[in-house]
Amino acid sequence: MKLEIDSFCNYKIYPSKGRLFVRGDSKIFRFGTSKSESLFLQRKNPRKIAWTVPYRRMHKKGITEEVAKKRSRRTVKHQRGIVGADIAAIVAKRTQSVQVRTAQRIAAISKAKAEKKEKEAKKPKSHRPAAPAANLRNISKQQAKGGRGGR
Repeated sequence: MKLEIDSFCNYKIYPSKGRLFVRGDSKIFRFGTSKSESLFLQRKNPRKIAWTVPYRRMHKKGITEEVAKKRSRRTVKHQRGIVGADIAAIVAKRTQSVQVRTAQRIAAISKAKAEKKEKEAKKPKSHRPAAPAANLRNISKQQAKGGRGGR
């Protein structure tokens, strides 16, 4: 028993079923139903019609029974240290309580303020004359000479 294949939808055509269509260039087309012949003559694309075999092949329909679905690998997340801190330090900081962290912050701020005060105390005081007084002296000299002053 010789089975033919439908030229449009690729269905099997059993003997004594279906019909032939011969084009002008003597190419023979076989159709199982008038529906597939009509769609072929309307120049419809079988890959865009959902019930045809080409559509189902293109969109991977109905092949799950034959081939098991490929399993994808899950990405494994690792914790790593960053520049300036290793992973142990990061984990230790994360597990600390909020009160401990705020106490450490306050201690660090007070230490920084104390160091700044000590630095300011060690710095020698400069003995420069006050700028406005020197400026007034210059202006009064120029006025005495008869100049406009203050330029």
